[in-house]
Amino acid sequence: MEKTQVGLLNILTYANKNSLGQAAAKFVSKCVQAAIQERGEANIIVATGASQYDFLDSLTQDQTVDWQKVTAFHLDEYLGLSEDHPASFRRYLWERLFSKVPFQTIHLLDGTADDPQHECNRYAYLLATRTIDVACIGIGENGHLAFNDPPADFETEALVHIVDLDEACRRQQVGEGHFATINDVPPQALSLSIPAIMRAKAISCVVPDQRKAEAVRCTLQGPISPQCPASVLRNHANAYLYLDIESASYV
Repeated sequence: MEKTQVGLLNILTYANKNSLGQAAAKFVSKCVQAAIQERGEANIIVATGASQYDFLDSLTQDQTVDWQKVTAFHLDEYLGLSEDHPASFRRYLWERLFSKVPFQTIHLLDGTADDPQHECNRYAYLLATRTIDVACIGIGENGHLAFNDPPADFETEALVHIVDLDEACRRQQVGEGHFATINDVPPQALSLSIPAIMRAKAISCVVPDQRKAEAVRCTLQGPISPQCPASVLRNHANAYLYLDIESASYV
C-alpha cells in the first residue's frame, strides 16, 4: 500500500481492488464503531455501482459492527425507475447490503414518488436531522459524485435535488451492464448534492479499475472545479480515496 496526500485528501493505493475494498471496509467499520461508542448510534451513506462490489462484500462480512445501531441512507436513485428494475439502486442495496446485515433503520430515495421534489425535500429533512458519520462513495467516469455530473453545483443549499444525467454518465451505466442501450437510461435522477456529501464527518471514496483512471487524474491533478466534481474532495478534512494500481495509473 502506498499513501500520499493532495490538499486535505488522503490517497491510498493498493495492489488490487480486493485489498482496496478490504481496507475501505475497515475504515468505515472504525468510523461506525467510534460513533456508536460516542453517541450510541451511527449514520452512514452508501453508494452503488460495480466499483463498490468488493468494498460491500468486505463490509457485510465485518462481525465487529453492531449494525442494529446503524441507520443507512443512499446517494441517489433514477427518476421513474421502479424498485424491482434490475438497475434500481434500491434493489442493488437490498441485494448487496441491506439483506445481509441488520440495520436499525434504512431510508430509501423513492425514484417513483408522485412528486419528486417533495421526495427530495422529505429525504433532505431526514439527512438534516442526522449526523452523518461516514459517506461511502465512488467517483464516476466523468468525475461525478453521486449523480452530480459536471458542471456540478458546489454551492446549492439543497441537500437532495433532481439532476440531469449527461451522456458520459449514461454511457457508463450501459457499460456497467445496467441498461441495454443509452436510450434505456433515465435522463434524470434524485441525488444527494455535493454539500450534502461534504457535510459527512468522514468520507470513504472507493475507486478501482482502469476505466476510472482519467477521473482520478482530474480529481487529484486538475483545479478544484465543478467541471470535475470529485476534485472537491480535496477540501474535506477527513476523506480517504482508495485506489488500485489501475485506477491510479495516470497520477
